[in-house]
Amino acid sequence: MRDKRRPGLAFAVTIVKPMLLATTTHDWTDGEKLPAQGGYVVVLNHVSHVDPLTAAHLVYDHGRVPHYLAKSSLFDNKLLGFLLRAAGQIPVERASNNAVGAFTAAVNAVREGKVVVVYPEGTITRDPDLWPMTGKSGAARIALETGCPVVPVGQWGAHRILYPYASKPDLFPRKLIRMKVGDPVDLADLIDKPRDHTVIQEATDRIMAAITALVEDVRGERAPAVRFDMRKAGTRPTSTPDKKDEL
Repeated sequence: MRDKRRPGLAFAVTIVKPMLLATTTHDWTDGEKLPAQGGYVVVLNHVSHVDPLTAAHLVYDHGRVPHYLAKSSLFDNKLLGFLLRAAGQIPVERASNNAVGAFTAAVNAVREGKVVVVYPEGTITRDPDLWPMTGKSGAARIALETGCPVVPVGQWGAHRILYPYASKPDLFPRKLIRMKVGDPVDLADLIDKPRDHTVIQEATDRIMAAITALVEDVRGERAPAVRFDMRKAGTRPTSTPDKKDEL
């Protein structure tokens, strides 16, 4: 159920939703698989800086309020910081022990019945063709800690509005955003196991496999057999990849 008591959320919706309707069309498949009640984690692939807006559109139009783990630097802007806090968003400091606090905040949000949106790749994909990369453990750890559903979504099209690290958006003509919601990722056999590296990695791999399969569906293509790994490629999480023309 939407929390209409948050003025920042209401203000953001009145600005963002009309903008999205003016610049995008959407093809949403199986949106009814998003649970109507209770806390859970939504996990998506990450192809553009506008992804949080298009994902929020999907979640909000299916009756829930999305809560994000947002970069702490975004909160430095007074207006944006006010809106983010008012809408219940969760600051995360990269490469900092304060990320532990963000994990705790996310777990508490799920336990309070909220929807937490996580991009398991941790950053916009660096795969040359924008396929999902290897995942980080955050979503898996939240799910294993709470036992909540992890609902995967494959999405495609937001990169046509703003290609990764492009300086200017391409708003017109309107861009088609495709999203497909999958069944919750089955982690039941892992919940009661010790949360060591092997268990967390297995949960993370299942989550990324589910997302990738959905992305294949919305793109109508096959993903590479091996997902791009930034560590093996020597790519820094905060570096800016080469820009390419729109796919």
